[in-house]
Amino acid sequence: MSSMFGKPRATPCATERHLHSLFPECNVAILGCRGSGKSALTVKFLTKRFISEYDPTLEDTYASEEVVDQQPVLLKVMDTADQDVPVSCERYLNWAHGYLVVYSINNRKSFEGCQQYLDILTLHSKNTQHEPPVLLVGNKLDMEQYRQITKAEGVSLAAKYGCLFYEVSACLDFESVQHVFHEAVREVRREMERHMAIHPLFIIEEKSPLHLLPPAAVASKHGLASCTFNTLSTVNYKEIPSVAQAKLVTVKSSRAQSKRKAPTLTLLKGFKIF
Repeated sequence: MSSMFGKPRATPCATERHLHSLFPECNVAILGCRGSGKSALTVKFLTKRFISEYDPTLEDTYASEEVVDQQPVLLKVMDTADQDVPVSCERYLNWAHGYLVVYSINNRKSFEGCQQYLDILTLHSKNTQHEPPVLLVGNKLDMEQYRQITKAEGVSLAAKYGCLFYEVSACLDFESVQHVFHEAVREVRREMERHMAIHPLFIIEEKSPLHLLPPAAVASKHGLASCTFNTLSTVNYKEIPSVAQAKLVTVKSSRAQSKRKAPTLTLLKGFKIF
């Protein structure tokens, strides 16, 4: 690890890679103009250290095993290296689940530049019908005496684009920086749950082609055998086609001390849920 211009990098062994594969992943891209403190925020979150100087042309992705709300997650962070304008946006638009858009509170140009990223993310969401969460982050809170962007301006911009807003200092406070990254994970989880909730559940019966069914089953399909299905209660049957991989399961419910004949519930298992 270099303490000056490099960024921390760890090469995981095979065992670590296997453990990583067991955790759900959350990909977060950090966007912003040069000098906004993207790399400083990344390193602060990963190492609890503050390093003031970096090579602004280096871009890398890091992984950290985190526990957010008592749930483990493999958080991957892409520290982008755009200079003053967004370029080659597809590399993170097609990868990230959520975004941190960062500006420096003591640099008006970085604040104006971050609006270009917000515009790009908004357009991408409209085109894909998917709304990955975006957090607007005012960095370098330790430079309060040189502030050029008021907190009200940050709040107003976040409200305009419908994203969360935070002000932090990569130089001073680890807990605040960690909270922002963990909040990004929470927002990604909420968006994934919402996206899954709007998809309907389809239940279909798994059937085999007619010419592959045994004669008894073919006859049954043409009403030559008694095979009555009642999916809400029981199944009265004479023969069930084995090709369709249906299984007859009998579940008995009875009490140990009961002398009455136990009721029988018969279920047909030959369905597939997508």
